Amino acid sequence: MKNSVEIGKRTFFISVLIIFSIMMISGVLTKTLPSGEYQREIVNGREIIIENSYSEIEKPDYPVWRWFTAPIEVLWSSDSTLIITIIIFILVVSGAIYVLNKNHVIEYIINNIVIRYKNQKYILMSLVILVFMLFGALMGIFEEIVPLIPIMIMFAASLGWDKLTGLGMSLLAAGFGFSAAIANPFSLGVAQRIADVPVFSGIGFRLIIFATTYALLLGFMILHVRKNHSEAVVQEMETSHFDKNVSKASKVLASIIIILFVLILISGFTGFMSGLMLPVSGILFLIAGILSGLIIEKNILKVLKDFVLGMKDVLPGVLLILLAMSVKHIIMNGKILDTILFNAAEVISTSGPVVAVFLIYLLFFVMNLFIGSASAKAFLTMPIIVPLADLVGITRQTAVQAFVFGDGFSNLLYPTNAVLLISLGIAGVSFVKWFKFVWKIQAVIFLVSLIYLFIAVKIGYGPI
Repeated sequence: MKNSVEIGKRTFFISVLIIFSIMMISGVLTKTLPSGEYQREIVNGREIIIENSYSEIEKPDYPVWRWFTAPIEVLWSSDSTLIITIIIFILVVSGAIYVLNKNHVIEYIINNIVIRYKNQKYILMSLVILVFMLFGALMGIFEEIVPLIPIMIMFAASLGWDKLTGLGMSLLAAGFGFSAAIANPFSLGVAQRIADVPVFSGIGFRLIIFATTYALLLGFMILHVRKNHSEAVVQEMETSHFDKNVSKASKVLASIIIILFVLILISGFTGFMSGLMLPVSGILFLIAGILSGLIIEKNILKVLKDFVLGMKDVLPGVLLILLAMSVKHIIMNGKILDTILFNAAEVISTSGPVVAVFLIYLLFFVMNLFIGSASAKAFLTMPIIVPLADLVGITRQTAVQAFVFGDGFSNLLYPTNAVLLISLGIAGVSFVKWFKFVWKIQAVIFLVSLIYLFIAVKIGYGPI
């Protein structure tokens, strides 16, 4: 079992090629599409677009060579704080995981679970998927699950399953939960506030959506395991083979994971520290790695050396993050994002209710390629979409649901999503292999989403 979360060379180069291609396409669009912008105003500390304020502007002086410097420029852009936080978070978690793996701490915990539940593997899978989906659906947890990705991959391996199964039970489940939102404060909550819809209203319909999504994902994962691992054998070893200090260190790690889950629950339901959960998660794993290393190795210098080795292995992931973030940077500097939004709104305004809601869904699906943040996308687009919904005769609640679908499910498809890139890098799975794994379930979910949006239009999904 590897100690580190090292990103494979093939995975890295394929990811770089895909993201670089998207960067260049974005750059070409800045030269071919007219530049334009909406007027904006500050409301409650957030920038909001003013309806019907779009106008074309003179092309900005944005030379081609700056497409290539965009990955560096993002470090002092408006998103710099978020980008630097993500980079530090990934480095710290990688260092901590290296220390924990080298000292067999994670292996010890997983082995105990496997020995206890080895004859109930599918029940265990169903519970794990449900927990990760609920994290996304109730609390908007997505980035924060990154530290758990290597643990889930090792957990899947211990049950005789492949890396894709580990990713499916954690990353895919959290992402689908985020999209099938029940009370997600970052997508659903923000969009409903902007649309003047009672926050977290319409929960009955959303519970049906969540249950359907869970059933489809669970069925997909069980089929994947049975198809690819029909003769899989549970990998286990007697816990007595581990040093007694490993048992002590495992209790430290288990305690810190419990603390992290409690903080996530508190943050999700109360909003307490909601903007700080990413760095807090990193700090907790830093503490887990250092303390566990000290318990077993009893040498701080040796532990710190291992920690640095772990950070070094994930450095290629830093470049992937910078490349991914530069796509939005190029589009924004070329002043074409508002142009895309304006032209999409023009088409939607002349459509019937069903076609209009499908187009709104597609608009958000595409916008997610450039702007990953759910709340940022809501503040940017919902002030335009809400009056359009009123104009074409669909409820604002339905428009919000189209936003939630479009914002969420595509997170697991686009190589510009930092969480997806890092998770695939940790697993050593290329984006191409991942896409081959998820495209069928994504296609099914896409069609199911359209059906639910059709139903929402027909029943006048409310309350508004």
